[in-house]
Amino acid sequence: MTRKILCATDGTEHSKVAVVLAAELASKFGSELTICTVNVAHGGARGVLISHWTDAELNAILDAAKALAAGHGAPDARMIDIVSREPAAGIVAYAEQNGIDHIVMGTGDKRGVSRLVLGSVAADVAARAHCSVTVAR
Repeated sequence: MTRKILCATDGTEHSKVAVVLAAELASKFGSELTICTVNVAHGGARGVLISHWTDAELNAILDAAKALAAGHGAPDARMIDIVSREPAAGIVAYAEQNGIDHIVMGTGDKRGVSRLVLGSVAADVAARAHCSVTVAR
């Protein structure tokens, strides 16, 4: 049974597809929905730790996701920001620590060399996660 759904978004069109699907699943199953962003941390150690997004950019992404989720049956979705050096690791760690039993993510249209060079956060999450992962297209 799906009780807690985590949906990762970065504000891109493919992640919006994931937000819609996660909201519809949460509505259908009566599940709690948490929507997250991963604000990738750069630097640190001996220098300044810099986040990928500013607070304003982060809030815009989360506000848009909240409105999208509400429009698709999940008006009570919880919004969170995860800070991590690696997006997949941050998503999986949050899911494990918070009893998430289903992760929903979008994926871009990466093929061939771009897939090998850029990797895929969704594929990495699916490989590492302790729970079911749905990749929305």
